[in-house]
Amino acid sequence: MASLTDVGGLKVGHYSDYNALTGCTVILAEKGAVAGVDVRGSAPGTRETDLLNPINKIDRVHAVLLTGGSAYGLDAATGVMKFLEEKNIGFNVGAGVVPIVPTAVLFDLHIGNPQVRPDAKAGYLACQNASAGPVEEGNVGAGTGATVGKLLGPEYCMRGGLGSWSHTLPNGVVIGALVAVNSFGDVRDHLTNQILAGTRSKEKTQLIDSLGQMLAGFDVQEAFGTNTTIGVVATNAKLDKTQATKVAQMAQDGLARSITPVHTMFDGDTIFALSTGELEMDINTIGTVAAYVLAEAVKRAIINAVSVDGVPSYRHFFQHK
Repeated sequence: MASLTDVGGLKVGHYSDYNALTGCTVILAEKGAVAGVDVRGSAPGTRETDLLNPINKIDRVHAVLLTGGSAYGLDAATGVMKFLEEKNIGFNVGAGVVPIVPTAVLFDLHIGNPQVRPDAKAGYLACQNASAGPVEEGNVGAGTGATVGKLLGPEYCMRGGLGSWSHTLPNGVVIGALVAVNSFGDVRDHLTNQILAGTRSKEKTQLIDSLGQMLAGFDVQEAFGTNTTIGVVATNAKLDKTQATKVAQMAQDGLARSITPVHTMFDGDTIFALSTGELEMDINTIGTVAAYVLAEAVKRAIINAVSVDGVPSYRHFFQHK
């Protein structure tokens, strides 16, 4: 099955707490990867993203962490750093190594137990679970407590989740994506425009088109900090930091095709881009395909989700209509 780990040099591991409904997902690049980032939402929670600016010195990262728990979940990156340090993986500073682990969080505190968040132990366990095999999807890792569709508040939302996809070009260049979908907006099939999951009506029997409601002048309720879609796109093509940043920027179009509304004041949408290889490929093609596979990964996050705590998934909702 196509997934992010089709890109050589990457491993993916999850930590999932199914009681508290939170978790984290690590993408390990133990040999290092050139990285860029694009932060498009207005309520982000991040760590080590400034160093990915092309004008800054560090040009390789050793992992990317996607985690639940809101800003508390940033603590899980400490466990990833510990795991990598034990393997002597990191930026050599003379007195040892410092692993570079950019991190982004999503808000899942309104579901499950808000007092339990991914911590350093969770990040370490995610690393121990990492493999180069197909990525497990649905409500796992950073997608364990993910929900979507908050136009009327969290009471009317549906389940989000984590999805992954990849595409291989004829010349052997692979572009993959992994995303944890926890959006304020509705999620659509990027090919058909069908709403797959989103805001349910007050009766909770049908879906409301959030875009249509806003076109009609709906006054959006305050929902600060309650969302965010975070993800990674990667390729085995050769990119420098500037190019990786551009690919991350172009990949955000995949969210725009899949989520409406997107990049709101209530979302912290953040996409990382990684390059692990030396194959030559036009950056315009890489960025365009990255947007496509990210949109497909968003769809897979939704269709693989499961219902929990009275919050229905795509499959449950449409099966019971």
